[in-house]
Amino acid sequence: MYPEKTNNYASLPRYAGDGGNTDGLTLAFIGDAVYELMLRDLVLSSAAARVEVLHRDAVYYANASFQAQAADRLRPLLSEEEADIYRRGRNAHTSHTPKNKTEAEYHKATGFEALFGWLYLKGDGERLQTLFLAAVNETPEPEEAPADKPRKKSIIRRKPL
Repeated sequence: MYPEKTNNYASLPRYAGDGGNTDGLTLAFIGDAVYELMLRDLVLSSAAARVEVLHRDAVYYANASFQAQAADRLRPLLSEEEADIYRRGRNAHTSHTPKNKTEAEYHKATGFEALFGWLYLKGDGERLQTLFLAAVNETPEPEEAPADKPRKKSIIRRKPL
């Protein structure tokens, strides 16, 4: 697993406002950049020296499929307000879907990015960091999971294709 970072992403410059009235696609626009910066920072700390490896790892974790899976892992951890922001982004009307991704994956990824954008604009760097680490690392199985079900391995150590 990657080490926990102590960066305070809330201290980055941002425009005045908390993102509360911002539409889902605009939140996703800024959230994409925030997630990408956090991801690159994390990947850079992995001690991989070659830029090609850093780029490959960053691309693996920054695509719609991975973000959609991460959104599914995060949903049980979200407050009611965070879940509303996620839904606002997920339900936003987009004009396209990237090839090789389903429409559902793309909408979940948009919701995921909107949540990150909202937390950033709100200035909640601690929550942003908590959800980021939960998104890229293994999360515990729910308590009601059957005892014979094998535990998932950490996805962060899975090598990109």
